[in-house]
Amino acid sequence: METMKNISLIALLGMFILSSCAVVRPGEVGIKQTLGKFAKEVKTQGTIVYNPFISRVIKESTKTSNIKLVLSLPSKEGLSVNSEISILYRLEANKVASVLENLGQDYESVITSVFRSAASDVCAQFFAKDMHSGMRAKIESEILNKMMVNIEKQANGIELIAVLLKRIQLPSGLASSIERKLQAEQDAMRMTFVLDQETLEAQRKIINAKGERDAQLIIAEGLTSGIIRIKAIEAFRELARSANAKVIITDGKTPLIVGDSNETESNK
Repeated sequence: METMKNISLIALLGMFILSSCAVVRPGEVGIKQTLGKFAKEVKTQGTIVYNPFISRVIKESTKTSNIKLVLSLPSKEGLSVNSEISILYRLEANKVASVLENLGQDYESVITSVFRSAASDVCAQFFAKDMHSGMRAKIESEILNKMMVNIEKQANGIELIAVLLKRIQLPSGLASSIERKLQAEQDAMRMTFVLDQETLEAQRKIINAKGERDAQLIIAEGLTSGIIRIKAIEAFRELARSANAKVIITDGKTPLIVGDSNETESNK
């Protein structure tokens, strides 16, 4: 009987010890709260021993977290733009106590509220088409900066990493108008490209024609009567070397000299 009591006592003691220990894993921090007051030390990993009757250990992740929202954003012209947003943030390990003291464990709802206010203020300064163009990065940056200012007023320890406008759905009429405008711009760019190609081709033909003309002029200037006479003699010499019978007919203008002019006169 005494043995059973001892075993029961040991079991109860073991359960008490286990219930008064908290294990903090990598990627999270643990902080002890005793009678409502947070301890100064923040445990990054390992075991925290505490009295479960008067204390508890709160564990929070320090990894990057993603808050996803789907809401309508106002534009400068008064339209409502449906959007899907991601807010990336993480807790600073050594400042978790500040976040919990000022915002509580439901700090994500505070981040969401701050975003809604900042996004409404910033987006109201831009046209709806800007949210669907290269201005998106600027809008994201301005929302993030405004959120940082508002968050720091409430708690120190939340690091805002990025605000991402992942999907923007413009009103149907505006979307069709933008598509038509983009199509017209693409058609104009295509026509400009074709005209540039035609202009370049025309310039190439002009340059080619000028080159051929200049070449003909150079050849014509180089064909003097002396050169023509030499070329004719060379041609007849090539014919004379041939073993085949041949008859050469000339109009008398070809500068062909068969013999000396004096010898020609004596033969007559």
